[in-house]
Amino acid sequence: MKVILLRDIAGKGRKGEIKEVAEGYGRNFLLPRGLALLATAGVTKQAETLIRKESQREDVEQSKLKNLAQQIEGREVHFRARIGAGGRLFGSITAADIARELGQVIGSPIDKRKVGIDKALHHEGSYDVTIKLAKDLAPEIKVVIE
Repeated sequence: MKVILLRDIAGKGRKGEIKEVAEGYGRNFLLPRGLALLATAGVTKQAETLIRKESQREDVEQSKLKNLAQQIEGREVHFRARIGAGGRLFGSITAADIARELGQVIGSPIDKRKVGIDKALHHEGSYDVTIKLAKDLAPEIKVVIE
């Protein structure tokens, strides 16, 4: 039985793909749950149109991310903080702080989950931090705490 997937299904395929599945799996699982549609001529044309529009949208989004990566690459973000004995900060610099400051520097908001630090920064100094925009786009910035 040929079906068009309406959502990504692990082990089967991605949204919009036309797949050959077992009759029982299609009729008893995919169709009743709204995960797929039976692949008829009209529905297949709609799916191809949807896939084409989706790929165009992804291309536009990818180009925006590349422009953002070019703006971010090599930037320096400075933080002034109170420092105690041994160069340790009173408090810390978190991913949210870095995202907020970087967003102000480039004029575009950055999601704190994209900032590639494992733990908050507790010591003065200079740190190289990766901003993960996409799988293949990860520009680096320098965070300076003084």
